[in-house]
Order: sequence, then structure tokens, then C-alpha cells
Amino acid sequence: MFDITSTRFAVRTLTAAAALALAAGAAHAQKGETVKLAYIDALSGLMGPVGQNQVKTFQFLGEKFNKSNPAGVKFEIVTFDNKLSPAESLNLLKAAADQGIRYIMQGNGSSVALALSDAVTKHNERNPGKEILYLNYSAVDPDLTNSKCSYWHFRFDADTSMKMEALTTFMKDQPDVKKVFLLNQNYAHGHQVAKFAKEMLARKRPDVQIVGEDLHPLAQVRDFAPYVAKIKASGADTVITGNWGSDLALLVKAANEAGYNGKFFTYYTGVTGTPTALGTGGAGRVFQVAYSHYNLGGEAQKNAEEYNKKFNDDMYTLSIQNIYTMLSQAMANAKSTDPVKVAAAMEGLTVKGFNGDVTMRKSDHQLQQPLFISVWQKADAKYPYSPEKTGMTLAPVKQYDSYVSSTPTSCQMKRPG
Repeated sequence: MFDITSTRFAVRTLTAAAALALAAGAAHAQKGETVKLAYIDALSGLMGPVGQNQVKTFQFLGEKFNKSNPAGVKFEIVTFDNKLSPAESLNLLKAAADQGIRYIMQGNGSSVALALSDAVTKHNERNPGKEILYLNYSAVDPDLTNSKCSYWHFRFDADTSMKMEALTTFMKDQPDVKKVFLLNQNYAHGHQVAKFAKEMLARKRPDVQIVGEDLHPLAQVRDFAPYVAKIKASGADTVITGNWGSDLALLVKAANEAGYNGKFFTYYTGVTGTPTALGTGGAGRVFQVAYSHYNLGGEAQKNAEEYNKKFNDDMYTLSIQNIYTMLSQAMANAKSTDPVKVAAAMEGLTVKGFNGDVTMRKSDHQLQQPLFISVWQKADAKYPYSPEKTGMTLAPVKQYDSYVSSTPTSCQMKRPG
């Protein structure tokens, strides 16, 4: 995951229009202006370590972009702890609006994301001239860019269905995958992981049996031994899980302790706590689908090492890099920091992201980007980055271009004006 490109590289866009705008001197139309970004996510509780890591990532990358970005603006992060609660998030959205903050960022928990997206849309309808833009870096429920899409919401992660499209494309060529257990968190994202896993495996590998399925409370379970016992009893050789944070770390810890030696296909192995829980267990058996991986090399590797040295932590939410890249370019193109103008400029925008060419699809505001399958293995000369000092890494085994994982949208977007 840790794939940050240099600022000079990151802010180059692929569009001729953007290049012309830069040449014409539009690059610094807002030079010196400070843009406040409200971070609304869990900074305490079981998922607090994930939020704390992401705030550091926003600040670390913000410092780099503040030295140089196409709009010449300065970014300032204002943090709000939502305790993973949709209701608390709505109160914090109001607090951010009262402070005059026009950009909010959230990603941990699609239940929160759905509430925020709806609230931002209603706020903007009622408060012309005070519109807010919602930049989603990791909430992946497909409904956010389908049946419940909003003009004011932009997603920079790949949604659950996109990741499952890539994951099942990889799994269909794994002959030893025969019996699958689905274990997920009991909220929107977890439900969608199970739904798409069943649909896509039935289409690509009809011989695969779903031998068990379970849902558990989000960020409340401290002992996953009973769930692992169910997995073992089912005879599953493979587990598919969208779990993240403590819910994945404690699951793999329990699986290791119980001696379960099946495969895990995950979305969030690289997130705080999970590498340590895995340790040297699971080598060659734990796979991740993501828009990045630890070992992209070059400037990305240097920045990963700089972050690690500075914070004694690993950087994994690299959608934040693409947010800064795209947001600053849209501001330069719009010659404004007004969210109304910036939203219009971001639609259909293509930039050079840390993970290749990325495009914000106009029809639903879902970023189209490459995806990677990586496997947990011992770090070596070729793939040296080791998260949480485990001596292990996630090594890439497959890359899928944007078009492979791109999924259709049912979004009927209501545009302003």
C-alpha cells in the first residue's frame, strides 16, 4: 500500500485542457488561500488506531502538497472524532459547517458514509452559497455511487463490487479454492461483500461451494474463536472477509491460534494491527485486493520509509494522495476553491495518481483506478517493505487495469441548477 509519488509527479494531469490552464498561469489562481478539510472519523475506541493513522497520513501528505500544488493553496486538517457513530457524525457535520468548513472527509464505515452523503445533499439544497463537498477515501458500499448517489459525494476508493470483481477474477484460476466461508461485519459493507462474493463466484466458478456464512457486530467482538470454530467445522478451505481494523486483526489471530490453515481473501490485511496479528503465520495463504500495495518502488517507497521513520507506523490509506492530487488540480482548473465550481471541475477529471492513471467517472463520482492482488509472504530483496516490523510483506501477484474491475452504475444523479 504505501505508494506515494513525489509531489512534482503527482500533480501532473493527463488532460490537455489542464496543461493549457497551467501554461496560461491558472495554476496559482488561488495562491496563498487556506482550504480547511474536516476529518470526521473514529479517533477513539477499537477502530481509533485506524483513524489516528489516517490523520497522520493526511497531515504528512498535506505538508508535501502545501509546498507545491497546482492551485497554490494551503491545506489545513481539522479533526472530529465521530466514534464510528452515524448520529455523532451528523452533529459533527453541523459543527464543521458552523466553522465555515466546505470540505469534509470520511471513510471508515459505510453506515456513516450513507448518513453523511444524505445530510450533505440536504444541507446544500437548503444553504445555497454554503455548499459542502464530501470526499470519501474508504467507505466502499456500492450504494453510495448507485441507488444513493449524490452529486456532492466523490469516492476515491474502489467500491466493494469493484474489488470483488478483481478478487474473484483472480480466485477463478485457483483450483484449490473449493469450499468458501463468508465472514463479515454486520453492516452495509459486510452485507455487500457477502452478496457480491456469492454472485460473482456463481458466475465465474459455479463449482465452488459456499459452505457457511456469518455476520458479526462491527467493532465489538474481542474473541473470534467461536467464529473460527464454525469455519473449521464447515470444512471451508477458503474464507472471504471484508473485515477491517480490530475485526480483521483479531480474526486472523484467532485463526492462527486455532491452527486454521485455509486461505483468506481480504480487503484490508495492510491496516493497523493485522500484520502483527498475522506474524509469520499465513504466509502464502492470505491475499488482499486493494488499489495499492507495500512495494511499488521508486519515490513511493522513499515516502513510505520517510513516514515510517517519522511516525514508527505504516501508511496504507493512499486514496488520500489521490484526493490531494485531484482536488488541487480541480481547484486550479476551476480557478476557485468554491465547492460548486470544484465539483464541476472534478467530474470526469483524469490525473496521474500514485497507482497509475485515475479518472473520476462523471456519471456517479466513482474513481476508476487499477487494482492489485497481493499475498502475505516473507519480505525479501525484491519486496523489502515490512509492515509493523513483522519481517513479512504483501507482495504483488496480479495487477488489474481500471477497465477490468470497473462495474456499471445505476446512478441517476441530480445535478444542481
